[in-house]
Amino acid sequence: MSDTAATAAGTTTDPTTATGLKRTMEQRHLVMIALGGVIGSGLFVSSGYTIGEAGPLGAVLAYVLGALVAWMVMCCLGELAVAYPVSGGFHIYASRNLGQAWGFATAWLYWLCWAVALGSEFTASGILMQRWFPGISVWVWCLVFGILLFTLNAVSARVFGETEFWLSLIKVVAVLALIVVGAATIVGINPVADGPTPGLGNFDTDAGLFPAGFGGMLVVTLGVFYAFSGTELIG
Repeated sequence: MSDTAATAAGTTTDPTTATGLKRTMEQRHLVMIALGGVIGSGLFVSSGYTIGEAGPLGAVLAYVLGALVAWMVMCCLGELAVAYPVSGGFHIYASRNLGQAWGFATAWLYWLCWAVALGSEFTASGILMQRWFPGISVWVWCLVFGILLFTLNAVSARVFGETEFWLSLIKVVAVLALIVVGAATIVGINPVADGPTPGLGNFDTDAGLFPAGFGGMLVVTLGVFYAFSGTELIG
């Protein structure tokens, strides 16, 4: 085989050259995308609804259930990614194992899921921003964040990954800070003004730890699963 033929053959068989795709994300990007995907409006905004409907203990059990399901899904996704190291979304796994119709349905349903989820995320962001800028309407913040998000995704995968890394790092640090401050308040190091005495007395309510039983926990499960959505983005 001549050098020209070998070069042509290499160009044909190399998927990176043939498709024009290349890996620009590092492991730190993927890790923070997975962590940051979980920490969102579903945790900061809807957790109050979860506690109100299921009670303190019911909310904890619901989030434990959601974490278990997310962990199992990611284990399956990791094994499929190793077995089928191809570019594209994870609908390819459904196409290869279940058929083209399943892959088609998976891809479009996942698109629809995020099309709806982005609307709720933008709305939650606008509601939160009104705490600092009450005079600006929610739709204005939705438009601003929508343009910003589109720009970051349109530039390159590297820019998207780097932005996700730093923004997710801020969210992770914020959650860790809340845990530290909450633990300090419980032991009495940082007591809240006019709040409960140190300890877990405020964990209980007049209706009890588990007022709605397992039925209340199942009612909020859908919202909990929504709170854990985003980890699959690394797929």
